Amino acid sequence: MTQNDTVRGIWLMVATTFVFAVQDGISRHLASEYNVLMVVMIRYWFFAAFVIALSARRRGGVRGVARTEQPLVQGFRGVLLALEICVMVAAFTYLGLVESHAVFVCYPLLVAALSGPVLGETVGWRRWLAIGVGFVGVTIIINPSAGVFSVYALIPLLAASMFALYSLLNRYAARRDTAETSFFWTGTVGCVVMTAIGVWFWEPMTGGDWVWMAALCVTGVTGHYTMIKCYEVAEASAVQPFAYLQMPFAVAIGLVVFGEDLRATVVVGAALIVGAGLFTLWRERQRTRAARRAAQG
Repeated sequence: MTQNDTVRGIWLMVATTFVFAVQDGISRHLASEYNVLMVVMIRYWFFAAFVIALSARRRGGVRGVARTEQPLVQGFRGVLLALEICVMVAAFTYLGLVESHAVFVCYPLLVAALSGPVLGETVGWRRWLAIGVGFVGVTIIINPSAGVFSVYALIPLLAASMFALYSLLNRYAARRDTAETSFFWTGTVGCVVMTAIGVWFWEPMTGGDWVWMAALCVTGVTGHYTMIKCYEVAEASAVQPFAYLQMPFAVAIGLVVFGEDLRATVVVGAALIVGAGLFTLWRERQRTRAARRAAQG
């Protein structure tokens, strides 16, 4: 891996986070006008079409990419991500982009906390300390002692928990399946599930909102494509810290486009969460390097 590849990967990750933040803004608009399940269903139609078209170009075609020895794991992954997206889009409508992303950004800490019981990995005291600091930040954001506390503040936390489990299942599935296989099952299973649910909540859309829906689908496909290219040209450990940029991009859209407020407690809490998350990523990188040196020496 060359330095130029790493730099390119970083820029691709920055582009990915920006595209996904724009997608979240469009989702917030559409979900405030139409049923969340219908919006996510249409989004998955285009996602599945993209996945199938991408798989058809691989060696062995769609059938080869879809082949797996763990269909239950792959199927559950697909269902879990589809439901997580529904929960997160619902959070946008109740809390807005600012507070939803400020809480959701804790998911890497949940991944670290659950990696022990789910994957059997060792979680040291430093990572537990970072996890604790991160959840102090979550508590500051949702502020349960305040009179303005709402149960809606727990929705993005639920979404973060679901996405953390999905991320761990990605690592579990990767032990026996390729990334292309997991990606195929994610798109197709999610499409089937959301169609079975969302079709019952169909609402007629205006012509202008169909344009926004098309933009939502295009940003979804574009974001996944740039993310795939990002991990093709650079190591995940080098680009993963830049994934946190999705939060400030989404916050900026929430403030400028939707007129949301930015509370001081959200800033403080989000800073603690991001700091703890970056420390966790740094510790993971250090452990990986140590393991490589031990294997080589």
